[in-house]
Amino acid sequence: MVRLLNLPVHLVHEALRQTRKLWVRVVLFGSLALIGLGAARLGAVFLPDSLTRSVDIASVDRLLNIISNSMLAVTTFSLTVMVSVYRATSTQWTPRIHRLMLEDQTTQNTLATFIGAYVYATTGIVMRETGLFGDAHAFLIFYLTVAVMAVIVIYIIRWTLHLQTFGSLIDVADQVETITTRRLQERLDLPCLGGRPLDTVPEDAIAVRADLTGYIQFIYVDALQEIAEEEEVEIYLARDVGSFVAAGDIVAHVSGPVEDKARVTDAIVLGGLRSYEQDPRFGLLVLGEMASKALSPGINDTGTAIDVMTRLTKILCLFRDEGHCGADAKYDRVYVRAMDAAELLRSGFSALARDGAALIEIQIRLQKALRSLQEHGDPKMQKAARALASFELRRALAALPFEGDRAALKSMVDPDLQ
Repeated sequence: MVRLLNLPVHLVHEALRQTRKLWVRVVLFGSLALIGLGAARLGAVFLPDSLTRSVDIASVDRLLNIISNSMLAVTTFSLTVMVSVYRATSTQWTPRIHRLMLEDQTTQNTLATFIGAYVYATTGIVMRETGLFGDAHAFLIFYLTVAVMAVIVIYIIRWTLHLQTFGSLIDVADQVETITTRRLQERLDLPCLGGRPLDTVPEDAIAVRADLTGYIQFIYVDALQEIAEEEEVEIYLARDVGSFVAAGDIVAHVSGPVEDKARVTDAIVLGGLRSYEQDPRFGLLVLGEMASKALSPGINDTGTAIDVMTRLTKILCLFRDEGHCGADAKYDRVYVRAMDAAELLRSGFSALARDGAALIEIQIRLQKALRSLQEHGDPKMQKAARALASFELRRALAALPFEGDRAALKSMVDPDLQ
């Protein structure tokens, strides 16, 4: 639980997280609708009589009724489509994709526009019936309503085009690949989350234990640096983002006594589910799960698994060793474990390699992907890819039932791996 004294540390991050939720956009668009109506009523006093008499208030009433009646039906239909797509993708690909699709901006903006237009029309009708709007306000309200209808038409077109691919394999895979690439690039741009690489923990370091059970979703390294500077200590993070910890497990060590250890645990956010933030390994795991699900007997779609392997290779080619980040670390009193190339590879490839062990087309594509990573510029990725290629080759040779398939697989790999 976040304590009040440390609350400012979390406010900016929590605000950014909330902006990705549907209700925030709905409130924002609804508020804009109310503000527009209020501004139109107040602005009418500045219009000349010739303009105020140019539009009949009855025309405004008809437009408001059209919007009010149609937006309720359109919103209900859109919500039904959205829920159906969410359930279908969770069932067909992986439940881990559900939370990412909930943050789809096109869907959120469309629903927020429809609901905001409904709020606008309904509020306008209420204000008209209570006498707050009259003939003097008809000009501004009429053209404001026309503008609202134009926005509705634009978003209906965008929504129709979006539905052509929404929830499809290409759309889902693109979303996961995009967020994973972004998170990995952010991590590489700020190696070790801005701290120093963790090699060893001093024997006399004091353990800091978790007071909750869950996954590490986010680590406020800047807050840990502030604590370390105030207390004149160094902080060593024992767990990575994405790790599961139980209450009482060690999550960090400090080099000396700290007045309030709870400040350290507050900077390490725990939750019931893994998050894509600060955790590129989770995105790789989700892509691997999609490929593994595609190889299940009920789906039997090797093409999807091959497509996912291509995406995984493209992402992992970005990897660079974080061991060089100690000299100019932004947070020089905080030590963070560097990303492990072998763990990244296992997160993406292990499940699909296991489930496709007896499929020659999967094994050939897997060895090609790992060969590309063996030729990668980073030495640690080269070493990890070579070790995984050798391991998966042995698994495949044991699982492939046909000698011709085994011979074909052997012929395309480095003899040193066999």
